[in-house]
Amino acid sequence: MSGHLEKLRSTVDPEAFRRISRIRCPDVHAFLLDAVELCEPATVFVVTDDPGDIDLVRRRAIERGEEIPLKIKGHTVHFDGYFDQARDIENTKYLVPSDDELDPYLNQMDRDEGLAEVRGYLQGSMRGKDMIVRFFSLAPVDSPFSILTIQVTDSYYVAHSLDLLYRPAYEKFTRVETASRCFKVLHSAGRVVNNLPVDIDKRRIYIDYTDNLVYSVNTTYAGNTVGLKKLAFRLAIRRADEEGWLAEHMFIMGVHGPGGRKTYLTGAYPSGCGKTSTAMVQGEKIVGDDLAYIKRFGDEVRTANVERGIFGIIRGVNAQDDPLIFRCLTSPGEVIFSNVLVCDGVPYWLGDGRKHPARGVNYAGEWHPGLTGPDGREVPAAHRNARYTIRLSYLGNVDDALEDPSGVPLGGIIYGGRDPDTSVPVWESFHWRHGVITIGAILESETTAATLGAEGVLRMQPFSNLDFISIFLGKYIQNHLEFVDGLTSPPKIFGVNYFLRGPDGEYLNSKHDKRVWLKWIERRAHSELSAIRTPIGLIPVYEDLRELFRSTLSRSYAREDYEQQFQIRIPKLLAKLERAEAFYRVRPRIPAVLFEEIQAQRDRLNALRAEMGDVVSPFDLEGRG
Repeated sequence: MSGHLEKLRSTVDPEAFRRISRIRCPDVHAFLLDAVELCEPATVFVVTDDPGDIDLVRRRAIERGEEIPLKIKGHTVHFDGYFDQARDIENTKYLVPSDDELDPYLNQMDRDEGLAEVRGYLQGSMRGKDMIVRFFSLAPVDSPFSILTIQVTDSYYVAHSLDLLYRPAYEKFTRVETASRCFKVLHSAGRVVNNLPVDIDKRRIYIDYTDNLVYSVNTTYAGNTVGLKKLAFRLAIRRADEEGWLAEHMFIMGVHGPGGRKTYLTGAYPSGCGKTSTAMVQGEKIVGDDLAYIKRFGDEVRTANVERGIFGIIRGVNAQDDPLIFRCLTSPGEVIFSNVLVCDGVPYWLGDGRKHPARGVNYAGEWHPGLTGPDGREVPAAHRNARYTIRLSYLGNVDDALEDPSGVPLGGIIYGGRDPDTSVPVWESFHWRHGVITIGAILESETTAATLGAEGVLRMQPFSNLDFISIFLGKYIQNHLEFVDGLTSPPKIFGVNYFLRGPDGEYLNSKHDKRVWLKWIERRAHSELSAIRTPIGLIPVYEDLRELFRSTLSRSYAREDYEQQFQIRIPKLLAKLERAEAFYRVRPRIPAVLFEEIQAQRDRLNALRAEMGDVVSPFDLEGRG
C-alpha cells in the first residue's frame, strides 16, 4: 500500500477508502489525498460506474437546490450567477515553470505564483460540503483514442453534467496502472450563497500542464467548471503534439451520399456559429458536436468523439430550424437547462419560436420585461449564452459508430465562422496545404455570447481553436501540415460561411441551406461533381446546386441568388489576407509556408482583379475548374 493510500485510510470514511483502494495507480492516490487535505471536505463521495451512484448524483443536485425540476419528466434547470455566464478567458491561464516557454500570446503566469494563488483560494473551500470524485474516459473506453480523466468537485450540478457528457471509467482505473497519464481536474465553487459563488472576483481557471492538472475555483458556469471539456482539451492538444495526432474543436457527422454511401466529416466553427446545428442537421447522422481526436492508422485517417453528450447553446433552437434538438428538449428524458427563463415549470429561451410569458425566473432572479441587472443593463428573458446538456443517445439521428472504439474514417474537414461580407457560402481548397493555411489558419469570425466580452467583433480564429491551442501556434500549424505526410489520399478541406449578408443587412441564405452545402461537400470529398476554379479555391457550379436544392430541400434555387452568394469579392478577400498576415507577422515560430500560401492567394486575386474588376461573377469563371 502506498504512503498516500495509507494516509487516505485515516482521512476519508471506510466506504470511500474501499473504493479508492481499488484504484491501482499511486499517482491517483496522491492527487486525491492532496485534494482532500487542501479543500477539507465534510465527506468524500467516490462515484463508481454503478447506475445507483450515478443516479444519486442527479438526485443530490436536486436535493441541494443546484438543479430545479421542471414540468417535463427528467428535465431540470440550473442557474449560474449574473456575472458567471460564459468562459472566462481572461482568468484562464497556463502555469509555466521557470525552465519552460510557451507562445507569448497565450494567457500565462509563473507556475509557482499561480499555484500559490489558486491553491490559496481552494484552501478549505469544501468545508461543510461534499467532495465528489468522478472517473471518466475521453473518447470511447478501451480504444486507441481514449484518455482517462478524474474530476474532483463540490458541485453536484457539475458532477451531473459530467455524467451526461462523458463515459464512466471507474472500473478502468481499477484495472490499469497507466492511469498516471490521466488528466486531473480539481474544482470548487468556493463560498456560495443560494448555491451561487460569491467571490467571482477571485474566479480562476489555471492549467498546470506539467502535471496534467486543471484548477477551477469560484465559478459554476460549466464552460469554466466541467473540466473534461475545453480545459482538458488544452491538455489533449499538448498530448497530441507529443504523440503526432490532432486534437480538434470539431464536430463529427455522417453525410449520406449516392448509392447508400455515408461519408464522415469533421467541422470546426467557433461557438455560436452553427456548429451543433450542422452536426445534427436533418437527414444526416451525428457522431459528435464539439471535440474530435484525429489519428492515422496506416494509410487511413480516423476520428472519434471525445464526448458522448452535448453542452450546446440553446439560443435560436426552435421547431422549424432545429427539429431534432427541439424535439429532444421538449420530450421526457434527462436534460439540464441552464440560464433560461422558467415560468410554471416550462423553460423558454431566445429564438425558441414561442410566445414568452411576461414573468418568470432566470439567472437574474425574478424576471419581468424591463428588469435592470446589477450592471445597469436590461436583462433579457434568457441569457444569450443559455445552454442545454443532453446525452447524444437521446437524438434520433445519432450514428451507430458513436461508441465504436476504432472511430470512423475521415473523408473531409470543414472550417466555418461568422463572416458577414467576404467569403462565399461553401468552397473547397486546392490541396491539403492550401486548405490548412487559407481556410483553417486564417479563419475569421465575429465574436458571440459564448465568451465574456463584446459581441460582433471580427477576430482571427485559427482553426476555430485559438482559445484552446496550448502550444506555439506555429507548431500547431506545422503539425497540421505534416500530419498527412505520406498519405495517398488526405481528407479534403472545405470552408463554409452561413452568415453572408446582402447590402440591406439581411442574410443571403436560410438556416436550412447548410444541408445543401453538406451534400455538395460529400460529393466533392469523392471527387464527384465539377467545380469552378477561383483564386480562393473551388466553388460549386450553379446547375449542381440547383439540383441539390431541389433534391435536398424541394426548393428552387435562382441564378441571381447563386450569383450574389458566390461572387468573388476581391477587395474584401485581399483585406482579409492583410489582416491575417499582420496577425501572424508578429507571432513567433510561424512556418514560412503560411506566408507563401497567403502571397500566392493574393497574387491570384490581384491577377483576377486586373482582368475582371473588383467583384467577379461565378458565371464569368466557368470553365476554369
